Amino acid sequence: MSNQRRTIAGRSLRWDEHRAAANYSGGSWVRETLADTLAQVAAAAPERVLVIDGAVRLTARSLHSRAASLAQVMAARFPAGSVISFMLPNWHEAAVVYMAATLAGMVAHPVLPSLREHELRYMLDDIDCRMIFIPEQFRGYHTADMLARVAPQLSRPPQVIVTRGDPGPHIAYDSLFQGVAPHPLPSPEPDAVRMIMYTSGTTGSPKGVMHSHNSLHALIRQLGGHWLVEPGDKFLVASPISHIGGSIYAFECPLLLGTTAVLMESWDATAAVAALVDERCTHFAGATPFLVQTLAAAKLAKTRLPDLKLFVCGGASVPPSLIREAADYFQRAVVTRVYGSTEVPVTTVGVLERGDVAHAADTDGQAGIAEIKLVDASGARAQSGEVLARGPQMLVGYVHAEDESAVFDSEGYYRTGDMGRWVDETYLVISGRIKDIIIRNGENISPKEVEDLLLGHPDIIEVAIVGLPDPRTGERACAVIVAGEGTQPDIASLRDFLEEHGVARFKIPEQVALWDALPKNDAGKVLKHKIRTTLSQESPGPVC
Repeated sequence: MSNQRRTIAGRSLRWDEHRAAANYSGGSWVRETLADTLAQVAAAAPERVLVIDGAVRLTARSLHSRAASLAQVMAARFPAGSVISFMLPNWHEAAVVYMAATLAGMVAHPVLPSLREHELRYMLDDIDCRMIFIPEQFRGYHTADMLARVAPQLSRPPQVIVTRGDPGPHIAYDSLFQGVAPHPLPSPEPDAVRMIMYTSGTTGSPKGVMHSHNSLHALIRQLGGHWLVEPGDKFLVASPISHIGGSIYAFECPLLLGTTAVLMESWDATAAVAALVDERCTHFAGATPFLVQTLAAAKLAKTRLPDLKLFVCGGASVPPSLIREAADYFQRAVVTRVYGSTEVPVTTVGVLERGDVAHAADTDGQAGIAEIKLVDASGARAQSGEVLARGPQMLVGYVHAEDESAVFDSEGYYRTGDMGRWVDETYLVISGRIKDIIIRNGENISPKEVEDLLLGHPDIIEVAIVGLPDPRTGERACAVIVAGEGTQPDIASLRDFLEEHGVARFKIPEQVALWDALPKNDAGKVLKHKIRTTLSQESPGPVC
């Protein structure tokens, strides 16, 4: 049953014997791991380039050699199942660390380089990290100094490895490859935890999401079947490798799908377009800002990116007009919205028919290997309601089993917390977060529905609508807007625009705030909890 558990390599996982058997028989899960695949690719095509990081070309031979050496160091120091963290930008060293942890039968834990002491201390203690790889500094912040402060505060301080720069009191990355003594490596169990990623923790403490070798294999198998991927294709990886999207494009796809990952250390649209052209990249996935800026930079460079086959847009509100504009401009690329989470990555695979721009722009696409159901407040299936999903690519549990009690239903579906509706029985539209729903005078307002429309307003670049307490109506809707240069959209202009689009009066925002930028995480997701906190500290009432 869906609430059964199984302990593998010392970790307690959610386990459903019937579904596991179906995943194996259907080929989504396999008995091999990426450790086996790396050895096979290194033997069969040693000079094939897997990762491009500036001037560095990491071949299958060099990745296997470096990862095997580092794995022997890890295995000599820590027992199998230990957690290896890396707080690295999109650098090739991260691929070596990730594969070394895999070869050593350990758990990889990617960490955003933008995190600071509070979040890092919590995570490293929570999973008993044994070794962490960091830069000396990144974007002007001295990460090595932070670890010197954080590590002694932990219950069991990890070994700190500095990959680039002066290691100071820590260990130099290159020193790990000197005088490596042979040490036997385990054969990883394909159902064991392979990677742990923490959720953003918008409410309460972040939760550690556990993925197995097989859940990630299923995910990559899905991409290979749905995303127009062929051996020799190249993925531009601008999303952080510490997010589920960036990690799979950089670490998994090159080995399992025969692709090459082109890494970007920091986002720059002009540099991205140059990389797309020079490296002849075929695939690019990222949040809305990536697509907006890539489109603008491509137009400025007068290129229609003829090699690009697919642009996958997700992770934040995606305006339908943006999808249409990009699909019209790019020479051959399919441009589509997708939907997923760290828990159930790539829940929908988008719409891959180039001629079906309507569904690609106006919906979040079709399910791939995941099963999706929408339920109403009573838990019954409905045409619109909360989105629940399950599939071979879903998490195998949280680090703390008690965090699972409220997020799975009796059939093993993951409760996403998102609201959605079906279009033409097949296509899913995400209408917003349950917790983002604004209840005004007893009427439910979905902010995303209104936001998507307002992004077509000529004076609005970005917009986020949040609910704020109101003594008269319960909640009021405030539109936080990044406006075009020299413009100041106000309540009246928003009302006129939305009424022209047939929006009910009760859904129209009652307050407007003009900001220079919206707070976002590194994946481009707007942080509405931060917006609400800031607005709640300001005086109530309309700003304009």
